[in-house]
Formats: sequence, C-alpha cells, structure tokens
Amino acid sequence: MVDVPEQRSIISGIGISPIGRHTGIPGIELTLSAARAAIADAGITAAEVDGISTMGDTPLAETAAALGIDPGYTGGGFDTGGLLSPFMSACVAVAEGRARHVLVYRTVQMFGGSILPAGEDPPAQQREARLSSAMGDMAPLLTYHAYSATNWLAMHCRRHMHLYGTTKEQLGWLAINSRRNAGLNPLAVYRDPIRMDDYLGARMVSTPLSLLDCDVPVDGSIAFVVSAAEHADSCPRRPLRPLAFGGSGGVGGWIQRDDYPKMASVEAAAQMWNRTDLEAKDIDIAELYDGFTFLTVAWLEALGLCADGEAGPFVDGATRIALDGELPLNTYGGQLSAGRMHGYWVLHEACVQLRGDAGERQVAKQPEVAVVSNGGGPIAGCLLLTR
Repeated sequence: MVDVPEQRSIISGIGISPIGRHTGIPGIELTLSAARAAIADAGITAAEVDGISTMGDTPLAETAAALGIDPGYTGGGFDTGGLLSPFMSACVAVAEGRARHVLVYRTVQMFGGSILPAGEDPPAQQREARLSSAMGDMAPLLTYHAYSATNWLAMHCRRHMHLYGTTKEQLGWLAINSRRNAGLNPLAVYRDPIRMDDYLGARMVSTPLSLLDCDVPVDGSIAFVVSAAEHADSCPRRPLRPLAFGGSGGVGGWIQRDDYPKMASVEAAAQMWNRTDLEAKDIDIAELYDGFTFLTVAWLEALGLCADGEAGPFVDGATRIALDGELPLNTYGGQLSAGRMHGYWVLHEACVQLRGDAGERQVAKQPEVAVVSNGGGPIAGCLLLTR
C-alpha cells in the first residue's frame, strides 16, 4: 500500500444547506446551516474544531466568529488541487498534526463564486496575479474571442468530436442521466425528466454546447469535517477515508498542448493513480465534475475509466452510467441538474453513497470505492474515497 498523508485523515462529518435559485438567503446563514450539520454529524462540538479551510464565499473570519471557533489552522485556498484544494489541504494538516478537526466549506450564491483566501479581500494587484497564475492562457483566449468557459470548452469538445466521432446525442445522454438522478434527489433544483428531443432542442450557447450542456447556478453551502484518523472510532456515523489525491495547474498549458483537447485533468489523474495501488477497474461509482457535459467526457478518459475517444460510446444510452449500471455516474443529478456547487456536491454525494444513505438514488450495489473530480481546463483535482 502506498503511504500518503491523506490516508491518515478521515471525513468524519458532512453537511449541506438548503439549495435553491435566487433564494435571498444570506451566505452566512447557508454556511452555518451546512457547518453545524457537519459538526454534529462528526460527533463533536464547535469548540473542538481547531481549523477552518475554505475558498469562499462566506469569509472564514465571519464563519469562525458565528460558530465561536478560534481556529489555529486556517489553510487552504486555491492551489493545484483546483476547487477542492481547501479540502485536500485540510487532510494533510490533520495528517501532520497541525489540527485535529478542520471544518471545510464552500458557499455559493447564484452567479457568485469568488476565490479568496481566509476572509481577506486582497489588493487588486494580488487578485490579478492569482487569476493570472490560474489562467495564464487568458490573453490568447480573449484574442480569439473566447470570452467564457462555454467558449473554451466548446472548442475542446469540437476537437474531440473531430478526432473520435463523439456526437451531440452522446453528450445528451449525460444530461438525461443527470436529470433522471436529480428526480430522486429532493435537494436538486431541476427534477423534471428530460428527453433527447428536449436536449437537442435547447438553445445553443456555444456550438456544440447548448443550454442543457451547462451547469445550473444556485445558492447553497456544503461543509465537511476532516479529522485525524484516530477519531474514526468515535464517529457516530461511518467515517470515509481519502486514499489518494491528484492535482494539476495545467502542465504545458491547456489550449496549446500537443495532445489537445486534453487538459489539466490528465496530469491530475496521473498524479492520483501514482499515489495508490488501486486501478480504474476498482472504481464502483464516479462523481465527476460536469460544469459542462464535455468535462465529464474528458474526466472519464483522463481517469482511465474509458480509453481515449471511448467515453462517448460508453455513455451512449445512459445504461452503463445508470444507478444500476456498471459505473453509476453523478448519482445526485450533477451540476447539470442538482446545481453548481463547484465540486463540493460531488464529494458530498460520494460520502452519502459510500455510507449507503442515498435513499431512492442509492446505487444498486453498495459501493466501496468512489472517484471524485473537479475542474478541468487549466486546473483540476481528483481523489479516491473509500468506506
């Protein structure tokens, strides 16, 4: 067994706030709802929390004050693990003895989603430097009139279609599968089923990506308590154990690389597999980032769950990725239907499924190993999780 620090940590508690669109609920209320649920789920009190790690939007200092926490550890932030960097940093912190119980949360409000350090509002020059390091290809993207992530990923998708024959209908099955799963999730914002005709008739956004290829902005918060491994015996609920992490800041760029349309997910997956003895065949469920349908295609191939060019045929018909299929995928409805929680709902759902607590959407065979991913494009992260 490969010995890596993340294996000396556990997820002892999980929590999720109400999720909705234009709810008007203040961010701090959403944050406290998720945080208090996670702390109670971990079987501890707020006074026992000695670390907080977050990417935003609710400032760390505001959350700590509201909970009565004086955290000694306030690490995290945006790093090569992408949006899950605060979670990964928390696991390493407890493994190294810098904290015992770290609260990790992500709060978003519709079109928000800022990436700030621990409660700070850094000077404009620092903000620009941080964004430049994450998006070093912004200048050429803007030069070619690619103004948003929809444009950037649409170019990747079209190249994939050209190389491998991936079809619009195959992307559609990802959206249909997500909506089918969302129908079994009471927290999902869109639960009415969709058919292929609905998908193909949706308004085009950036060819070949249409409205139903894009994730859904929401208000909500998700929290975890990451604890030292020795707390496992004290957990009132089944703890979950991280097995391996992988992250990449887009080695070699992501729009100017020899293997385009591949992206940072390739390097992130390679790093993760180098930190474990497990293989792709050991994965029972996949909770993969779907800011756009094509990102899920890219992750299936980057993780080795499908060979290059084979993800389209693999998801075709949505039978192999169904709850009773060989690789249940985005079992809660994904960002496409449940809502965009920036990679934190995929992790939350992996925990729920591994515990066997997913109710109507619980996969047919109790899973033992889950893979979770976030991002793609210029920066990406992924991890393996087990019961």
